[in-house]
Amino acid sequence: GIHGVQSDLSIRGSSFDQVLVLINGVKISDPQTGHHMMNLPVDIENIERIEVLKGPGARIYGQNAFAGAINIVTKLSDQKFSTINLQGGQHGLGGVHVGASLPNSNFKQYFSFSKDFARGYRPNTDYDVNNFFYQNSFKFVNHEIGLLAGYTEKEFGANYFYGDPYSSNPARFENQFESIQSSLVALHYQFAKYGFKLKPRVYWRRHQDEYVFVRSNPSLYRNIHIGNTIGLDINGSKLSDWGVTGFGLDMQAVYLRSNNLGNRSRNVITAFLEHRFALIENRLDITPGVSFNYFSDFGSNFLPGLDIGFDIWDGLKWYGNAGMTYRIPTYTDQFYSSPVELGNPDLQPEKAITYEAGLKYVKNGWNLQAGYFIRQGEDMIDWILVDTALWQPRNFRFLDVSGTEFLVDWYPGASYGPSFFLKKLHLGYTQLMSDYPEDAPASRYALEYLKHQVTVGADVGFRKLRLSVQYRYADRINVEDFSIVDARITYGGSKFSVFAEATNILDEKYLGANLIEMPGRWFRAGVRTKFMY
Repeated sequence: GIHGVQSDLSIRGSSFDQVLVLINGVKISDPQTGHHMMNLPVDIENIERIEVLKGPGARIYGQNAFAGAINIVTKLSDQKFSTINLQGGQHGLGGVHVGASLPNSNFKQYFSFSKDFARGYRPNTDYDVNNFFYQNSFKFVNHEIGLLAGYTEKEFGANYFYGDPYSSNPARFENQFESIQSSLVALHYQFAKYGFKLKPRVYWRRHQDEYVFVRSNPSLYRNIHIGNTIGLDINGSKLSDWGVTGFGLDMQAVYLRSNNLGNRSRNVITAFLEHRFALIENRLDITPGVSFNYFSDFGSNFLPGLDIGFDIWDGLKWYGNAGMTYRIPTYTDQFYSSPVELGNPDLQPEKAITYEAGLKYVKNGWNLQAGYFIRQGEDMIDWILVDTALWQPRNFRFLDVSGTEFLVDWYPGASYGPSFFLKKLHLGYTQLMSDYPEDAPASRYALEYLKHQVTVGADVGFRKLRLSVQYRYADRINVEDFSIVDARITYGGSKFSVFAEATNILDEKYLGANLIEMPGRWFRAGVRTKFMY
């Protein structure tokens, strides 16, 4: 995605529907389509960390955590401050971000507003994005009450984003337009005492999506979808002499109103139970678990799993896991209708069992990981070309994806001190394989995975100057391979800093998902000011 405007996620060759996104543990699954997973009412200034969970361990989250889950954790500060960020760049890019932290004794709160816009890097790729975010927390003794509320709206030209990659007339998809509004409200209570933690929460997510095929003539073809998800979840853990027991329950009522997909509703219940045993002087940990899913329109299922880890020696650990995952089709998969697409109400849910094993070494500033996985899928869903002009989702009886992952991160400061000029070196490699049938019909998504990906990065700094350079080589299965180099330089401290950034410095011509032409070289610069009180 470009600057977070239109972004799809993929973990280990998955589709965008097979990755679950959470904000502080609140699920952002969308019944309409996984294309909306990244319509998030948060700003980067709000984020403390991003947790990425790959593979079957994501089973505890239920629906959409098919290949993995990404949890975005926001932060609340003990300090009073306000921030103002301004940026500008090529293609009419601009933005302003304003935030304020106002803690008082046991009560913390944070507000933020941001606006980002650009004319776009080619015709009809302009965007205008507004974000509002508020979070608070009140703690007393062993209790905590907190509120999270956010709203985002985006308007953007969707040049070819929903086009037919095999169309004989690509120009017909150049003038698409989309407008979305997404809001999230979550209220939680947390109790912790005597090794027992309990966190119940109620939440509501509303998402509205307006799609126009020809921006200058909305009456020609226009879709409006409004989805609401109301949920209650309870998560907890108990520490005992036998280890740690984790449990959770999530109940959702899902509603969708759409001029294309119809009026739909379903009830969803997800529950999980797992226990971590620590054996052999805590060198061996074994965590069996099971999750339960119920859908009012697809029935129920149980998904077992097992995680194992063994500390070989100080810093070096072997791990292995196996588990089952499950995903029901979206309403777009089932009921969408357009001149070139037709949903399939007879789709069956996707199922898979995933196996994974690897080694991790974390010590003295080194983080090394190497692993192998295989995901054996059954009834996998993909949109295929059923005749010369019509796409329809179908179930593939069997579809396996396997891969190797390798990662090295080195932080020299652990050995040479924090003043050492080299802050971080990174090397990553991922290789994926799929047994998608060679004689199968043309696929819209199954062949978009990265067969090979290499990432290399370096961060250097001296006093107030910091330089970050990132290189990425990608060999996507259905397009020519490409190499991208990005760089960012920052000067200043915690209260005032300026930055300059260039993406795709080599001006590489390349295609992204759905054969979309991606931007060439793009410069932007900005300033950040922080006022302490």
